[in-house]
Amino acid sequence: MINGIIGRKIGMTQIFAPDGTVTPVTVIKAGPCVVVQKKSSAGKDGYDAVQLGLVDDNPLKLKNVTKPMRGHFEKTGGGIPPTRILKEFRLSSSDDSTNVGDKVLVDQFADGEMVDVIGRSKGRGFAGTIKRHNFNRGPESHGSMNVRAPGSIGASAYPSRVIKGTRSSGHMGDERVTIKGLTVARVDAENNLLMIRGAVPGAFGSVVIVRKVTKK
Repeated sequence: MINGIIGRKIGMTQIFAPDGTVTPVTVIKAGPCVVVQKKSSAGKDGYDAVQLGLVDDNPLKLKNVTKPMRGHFEKTGGGIPPTRILKEFRLSSSDDSTNVGDKVLVDQFADGEMVDVIGRSKGRGFAGTIKRHNFNRGPESHGSMNVRAPGSIGASAYPSRVIKGTRSSGHMGDERVTIKGLTVARVDAENNLLMIRGAVPGAFGSVVIVRKVTKK
Protein backbone atom coordinates (compact mmCIF):
# COMPACT_ATOMS: atom_id res chain seq x y z
CA MET A 1 0.00 0.00 0.00
CA ILE A 2 1.26 3.47 -0.94
CA ASN A 3 1.46 5.51 2.26
CA GLY A 4 1.82 9.00 0.77
CA ILE A 5 1.07 11.46 -1.99
CA ILE A 6 2.68 14.39 -3.82
CA GLY A 7 1.16 17.85 -3.68
CA ARG A 8 1.72 21.58 -3.93
CA LYS A 9 1.44 24.05 -1.07
CA ILE A 10 -1.31 26.56 -1.86
CA GLY A 11 -1.31 28.72 1.27
CA MET A 12 -2.77 29.07 4.75
CA THR A 13 -6.30 29.71 5.95
CA GLN A 14 -8.55 29.07 8.96
CA ILE A 15 -11.19 26.49 9.80
CA PHE A 16 -14.00 27.42 12.19
CA ALA A 17 -15.57 24.77 14.40
CA PRO A 18 -19.28 24.91 15.37
CA ASP A 19 -18.30 26.20 18.83
CA GLY A 20 -16.28 29.04 17.29
CA THR A 21 -12.83 27.49 17.74
CA VAL A 22 -10.38 28.65 15.07
CA THR A 23 -7.80 26.23 13.63
CA PRO A 24 -4.99 27.56 11.39
CA VAL A 25 -4.37 25.14 8.52
CA THR A 26 -2.13 24.83 5.48
CA VAL A 27 -3.96 23.96 2.27
CA ILE A 28 -2.21 21.46 0.00
CA LYS A 29 -3.41 20.43 -3.45
CA ALA A 30 -2.53 16.77 -3.08
CA GLY A 31 -2.59 14.79 -6.30
CA PRO A 32 -4.01 13.29 -8.28
CA CYS A 33 -0.93 11.13 -8.78
CA VAL A 34 -0.33 8.20 -11.08
CA VAL A 35 1.99 5.20 -10.68
CA VAL A 36 4.69 5.55 -13.35
CA GLN A 37 7.00 2.71 -12.31
CA LYS A 38 7.02 -0.18 -9.88
CA LYS A 39 10.22 -1.62 -8.42
CA SER A 40 10.55 -5.04 -6.86
CA SER A 41 13.07 -6.64 -4.53
CA ALA A 42 12.97 -9.74 -6.71
CA GLY A 43 14.13 -7.76 -9.76
CA LYS A 44 17.26 -5.78 -10.55
CA ASP A 45 16.23 -2.90 -8.29
CA GLY A 46 16.59 -4.89 -5.08
CA TYR A 47 13.85 -3.11 -3.13
CA ASP A 48 10.09 -2.57 -3.22
CA ALA A 49 8.90 0.87 -4.24
CA VAL A 50 6.73 2.79 -6.67
CA GLN A 51 7.42 5.97 -8.55
CA LEU A 52 4.57 8.47 -8.52
CA GLY A 53 4.03 11.33 -10.93
CA LEU A 54 2.07 14.45 -9.99
CA VAL A 55 -0.58 15.13 -12.62
CA ASP A 56 -0.71 18.87 -13.37
CA ASP A 57 -3.57 20.84 -14.86
CA ASN A 58 -1.30 21.64 -17.84
CA PRO A 59 0.39 18.31 -18.69
CA LEU A 60 3.57 18.04 -20.74
CA LYS A 61 3.57 16.74 -24.27
CA LEU A 62 5.67 13.68 -25.03
CA LYS A 63 7.62 15.56 -27.72
CA ASN A 64 8.68 18.26 -25.24
CA VAL A 65 10.54 16.00 -22.77
CA THR A 66 14.11 14.75 -23.00
CA LYS A 67 14.83 11.47 -24.77
CA PRO A 68 15.63 9.54 -21.55
CA MET A 69 12.36 10.68 -19.93
CA ARG A 70 10.45 9.99 -23.15
CA GLY A 71 11.69 6.40 -23.08
CA HIS A 72 10.85 6.17 -19.39
CA PHE A 73 7.21 7.10 -19.99
CA GLU A 74 6.94 5.03 -23.16
CA LYS A 75 7.70 1.94 -21.06
CA THR A 76 4.40 2.49 -19.25
CA GLY A 77 2.52 1.61 -22.43
CA GLY A 78 1.85 5.15 -23.61
CA GLY A 79 -1.25 5.68 -21.50
CA ILE A 80 0.43 7.96 -18.95
CA PRO A 81 1.28 11.53 -20.04
CA PRO A 82 4.69 12.87 -18.92
CA THR A 83 4.71 14.55 -15.53
CA ARG A 84 7.03 17.27 -14.27
CA ILE A 85 7.32 15.93 -10.73
CA LEU A 86 8.39 12.34 -9.96
CA LYS A 87 8.86 11.00 -6.43
CA GLU A 88 9.50 7.52 -5.07
CA PHE A 89 7.63 5.83 -2.22
CA ARG A 90 8.72 2.63 -0.54
CA LEU A 91 6.36 -0.35 -0.29
CA SER A 92 6.12 -2.76 2.60
CA SER A 93 6.24 -5.83 0.33
CA SER A 94 6.55 -6.79 -3.31
CA ASP A 95 3.11 -8.47 -3.16
CA ASP A 96 1.41 -5.07 -3.13
CA SER A 97 -1.48 -4.95 -5.58
CA THR A 98 -0.45 -1.52 -6.92
CA ASN A 99 0.26 -1.52 -10.66
CA VAL A 100 1.58 0.93 -13.21
CA GLY A 101 -1.17 3.35 -14.24
CA ASP A 102 -3.08 3.22 -10.95
CA LYS A 103 -4.21 6.56 -9.53
CA VAL A 104 -3.32 7.71 -6.04
CA LEU A 105 -5.83 10.16 -4.59
CA VAL A 106 -6.15 12.23 -1.45
CA ASP A 107 -9.02 10.11 -0.12
CA GLN A 108 -6.48 7.71 1.43
CA PHE A 109 -6.22 10.22 4.31
CA ALA A 110 -8.89 10.82 6.95
CA ASP A 111 -9.77 13.70 9.26
CA GLY A 112 -7.71 13.57 12.45
CA GLU A 113 -5.00 11.34 10.96
CA MET A 114 -1.36 12.15 11.70
CA VAL A 115 1.06 12.69 8.82
CA ASP A 116 4.64 13.70 8.09
CA VAL A 117 5.19 16.51 5.58
CA ILE A 118 8.43 16.84 3.61
CA GLY A 119 9.24 20.05 1.78
CA ARG A 120 12.06 22.39 0.86
CA SER A 121 12.46 25.41 3.09
CA LYS A 122 12.58 28.96 1.76
CA GLY A 123 16.03 30.15 0.73
CA ARG A 124 17.24 33.06 2.88
CA GLY A 125 20.55 33.67 1.14
CA PHE A 126 23.69 34.50 3.13
CA ALA A 127 22.89 34.94 6.83
CA GLY A 128 24.92 35.68 9.92
CA THR A 129 25.22 33.58 13.05
CA ILE A 130 22.45 35.39 14.96
CA LYS A 131 19.82 34.78 12.29
CA ARG A 132 21.12 31.39 11.18
CA HIS A 133 21.98 29.75 14.53
CA ASN A 134 20.29 31.99 17.14
CA PHE A 135 23.61 33.20 18.59
CA ASN A 136 23.51 35.90 21.26
CA ARG A 137 24.72 39.38 20.38
CA GLY A 138 27.41 41.33 22.19
CA PRO A 139 26.96 44.47 24.29
CA GLU A 140 25.86 47.60 22.46
CA SER A 141 27.19 50.12 24.95
CA HIS A 142 30.58 51.47 26.14
CA GLY A 143 32.12 51.51 22.67
CA SER A 144 31.64 47.80 21.98
CA MET A 145 32.84 46.72 18.52
CA ASN A 146 31.45 43.18 18.88
CA VAL A 147 27.67 43.54 18.57
CA ARG A 148 26.77 40.90 15.98
CA ALA A 149 30.17 39.30 15.38
CA PRO A 150 30.39 35.53 15.98
CA GLY A 151 33.22 35.75 18.52
CA SER A 152 35.92 33.14 19.07
CA ILE A 153 35.80 30.04 16.87
CA GLY A 154 38.73 28.06 18.27
CA ALA A 155 41.91 28.05 20.36
CA SER A 156 45.19 29.41 18.96
CA ALA A 157 47.66 26.90 20.46
CA TYR A 158 45.81 23.62 20.03
CA PRO A 159 44.40 22.48 17.67
CA SER A 160 45.32 25.70 15.81
CA ARG A 161 42.51 25.28 13.32
CA VAL A 162 38.77 25.60 13.06
CA ILE A 163 37.00 22.34 13.93
CA LYS A 164 34.96 20.91 11.10
CA GLY A 165 31.25 21.57 11.57
CA THR A 166 31.71 24.75 13.62
CA ARG A 167 28.56 26.86 13.33
CA SER A 168 29.20 30.00 11.37
CA SER A 169 27.60 32.38 8.92
CA GLY A 170 26.68 31.05 5.50
CA HIS A 171 23.85 30.00 3.22
CA MET A 172 20.56 29.64 5.08
CA GLY A 173 17.49 27.71 4.05
CA ASP A 174 16.74 25.98 0.74
CA GLU A 175 17.14 22.52 2.28
CA ARG A 176 14.97 19.45 2.77
CA VAL A 177 12.84 19.74 5.91
CA THR A 178 10.59 17.10 7.45
CA ILE A 179 7.84 18.10 9.89
CA LYS A 180 6.59 15.07 11.79
CA GLY A 181 3.33 14.41 13.58
CA LEU A 182 1.06 16.98 11.92
CA THR A 183 -2.69 16.46 12.06
CA VAL A 184 -5.04 16.36 9.07
CA ALA A 185 -7.80 18.85 9.84
CA ARG A 186 -9.98 18.25 6.79
CA VAL A 187 -9.93 16.27 3.52
CA ASP A 188 -11.67 17.62 0.41
CA ALA A 189 -11.56 14.64 -1.94
CA GLU A 190 -13.68 16.34 -4.58
CA ASN A 191 -11.14 19.16 -5.10
CA ASN A 192 -8.02 17.11 -4.18
CA LEU A 193 -7.35 19.37 -1.19
CA LEU A 194 -5.69 18.40 2.07
CA MET A 195 -5.87 20.80 5.02
CA ILE A 196 -3.17 20.19 7.61
CA ARG A 197 -3.16 21.84 11.01
CA GLY A 198 -0.21 24.19 11.46
CA ALA A 199 2.61 25.35 9.19
CA VAL A 200 4.28 23.37 6.42
CA PRO A 201 7.80 24.08 5.07
CA GLY A 202 8.24 25.73 1.70
CA ALA A 203 6.96 28.66 -0.29
CA PHE A 204 3.51 28.88 -1.84
CA GLY A 205 3.40 26.68 -4.93
CA SER A 206 6.33 24.51 -3.84
CA VAL A 207 6.20 20.71 -4.04
CA VAL A 208 5.64 18.79 -0.81
CA ILE A 209 5.31 15.11 0.09
CA VAL A 210 2.62 14.05 2.54
CA ARG A 211 3.00 10.59 4.00
CA LYS A 212 1.40 8.69 6.82
CA VAL A 213 3.43 8.64 10.03
CA THR A 214 6.22 6.10 10.06
CA LYS A 215 6.93 6.36 13.80
CA LYS A 216 4.28 6.65 16.48
